[in-house]
Amino acid sequence: MSDDMMAIEEGAKKSGILWLTLDRPRLAWHAWHDGAIYLVTGGEEQRLPGLDGLDRVHVTLRSKDNGARLVEFEAAVSAVDQAASADAVAVLAKERLNARDSEHLTERWARESTVWRLTPQR
Repeated sequence: MSDDMMAIEEGAKKSGILWLTLDRPRLAWHAWHDGAIYLVTGGEEQRLPGLDGLDRVHVTLRSKDNGARLVEFEAAVSAVDQAASADAVAVLAKERLNARDSEHLTERWARESTVWRLTPQR
């Protein structure tokens, strides 16, 4: 694994938030799983306008401790088949704080949200 990929993985695992460059820099919560970043949008979840129209997005990971920029990179954007990627969705659901319906969260996502995979391109 390259030094860049190690920095991306370490940064994504240590902090549950990142910045995406969309219409403007947007803060998003996420989970790291199997070499990629997963996040959820739509329904009651975070709004990330324009993500659905991109095939690549610029990502910035910052230090959880002091907010310093750790690493920036381009990531390929793809929608996740939630049924086929149940393990990734389960990891993401564990990172979702303060959900009103945590016991039915993944079912709600399947109905009204999109789970995205951001694959680092380094």
